Amino acid sequence: MKGFVGNIEQLTKENKDYRQVIYTGKNIQLVLMAIQPGSEIGEEVHEEHDQFFRVEEGTGEVWIDGKRSKIEDDDAIIVPAGARHNVVNTGGKLLQLYTLYAPPEHRDGTVHATKADAEGKEEHFDGKTSE
Repeated sequence: MKGFVGNIEQLTKENKDYRQVIYTGKNIQLVLMAIQPGSEIGEEVHEEHDQFFRVEEGTGEVWIDGKRSKIEDDDAIIVPAGARHNVVNTGGKLLQLYTLYAPPEHRDGTVHATKADAEGKEEHFDGKTSE
């Protein structure tokens, strides 16, 4: 098994894609995200997935079951399975973050350049890992 080793801060700050899956294990997945100013992930609920976010660059808000919290560089967020949540970029530049899904949410290797590219795509995790 090779796992993943990399400078996550550098990779996150260099990423300009809305979503880029960079590693998928059997029980966890690492995804880079870049949210445009004034945009958002969109309200969602993952019934079976816990999710961790780490903000590397930018400012915004996270909503978890109706509770709003401001977020900025170096903040970490944990969204438990079943919680309705959203991440919104309230700043004037890209909100760059990475997220960990446990278990994986997306197909390994998925890249969506923009949120519009991601909308309506059925690319949920199909059991294939990076290994």
